[in-house]
Amino acid sequence: MRYPSIDVLRSLAIAMMVIVHFVENLSAWYGSPGDGDLTAHGFWRPTGLAAPLFTLLTGVSYRLWVRRREARGDSDEAITRSSVRRGLFLIGLGFVFNVLVWLPEDTFNWDVLTFIGAALLLLTACRGASSGPLLLAAVAAVAVSPALRELADYDSFWTQGYFDPGLTLGDVGLGFLCTGYFPVFPWIAFPLVGYVTAPAVFPVRGGSATGWPMVAGAALVACAGTAMVARSAGGEPPAWLRLQGWTMFPATVEYVCGTLGAALLALPLAHRLLDRGTRDTMLTRVAGTFSRHALSIYLLHHAVHIWPLWIWGAAAGADVTTHWQRALPAPMALAVAILFLVCAYPLFRWLEATGRDGVEGLMRWLCD
Repeated sequence: MRYPSIDVLRSLAIAMMVIVHFVENLSAWYGSPGDGDLTAHGFWRPTGLAAPLFTLLTGVSYRLWVRRREARGDSDEAITRSSVRRGLFLIGLGFVFNVLVWLPEDTFNWDVLTFIGAALLLLTACRGASSGPLLLAAVAAVAVSPALRELADYDSFWTQGYFDPGLTLGDVGLGFLCTGYFPVFPWIAFPLVGYVTAPAVFPVRGGSATGWPMVAGAALVACAGTAMVARSAGGEPPAWLRLQGWTMFPATVEYVCGTLGAALLALPLAHRLLDRGTRDTMLTRVAGTFSRHALSIYLLHHAVHIWPLWIWGAAAGADVTTHWQRALPAPMALAVAILFLVCAYPLFRWLEATGRDGVEGLMRWLCD
């Protein structure tokens, strides 16, 4: 069973990713990915809002996928094999994506695809665990992250706001664990919480939903807001709290709590609004198409706006990155992003109508 609420939230996440990436990669927006500032010369972008929602939904969707596989009688071993293959597929795809889109020197930047693949492997290993230990693991992942970054000397891995590790086993390992774009600590908290939350919001037939996700979400948002207000008022938190303000790179305690809380609030609210008495509407059709092809859209939108930059630079005999963040004014980059989203819908509807499939179909063929 597909839930329109999940489709809508996943579509919202992928749309925000497209907008942020087009604006930040095509325009001179005068910001740094790690500065935590959502504005650049007065130009607002939904920076840092998509990935938390997307990774939380990874855990939710995996739990519901396992439930469907169990309902049709698949063995635990078959589910495990398919899960492992999916995780490895996404990790491999992430490396190929880094090489083909971001050039070979960025192979080990530990972007969202490699993280989601690793998260699926971890969720597979933890599938039989109860909710309590998984939630404790999520809390621990967030709590220890500042200390791990300090021990690893996080800032030394970042050059002008971008992850730039050495190609050594130590640097690559630290990037995966705590210094990359989407390291295990603290990002694993999002899929873990999503996996635990799924049965509370989407109970099995005959069960009833529980309200703890909304309570937990409100509490997390309140904690993050309190911390931010205290900092803005000039208060200095105790050193052991290791609060660093609102930034995505690194994903600080405040950022994780605030975005995780917002995602926990959004999920049950969307379920109540969209999944009861569902009708076939334009919203559900568009969201369903974008959600089913979210992985393909993620890959395609990078190729559409990054490859022309590299080709343009190479054709001019200059460095291939010459036009990166210099190609267009921010408002025009936003317009191009919206044009891409508008064109993507009929493209993927056509693929569905003609029986073709994107990368998702390849993953199912290889892994399921």
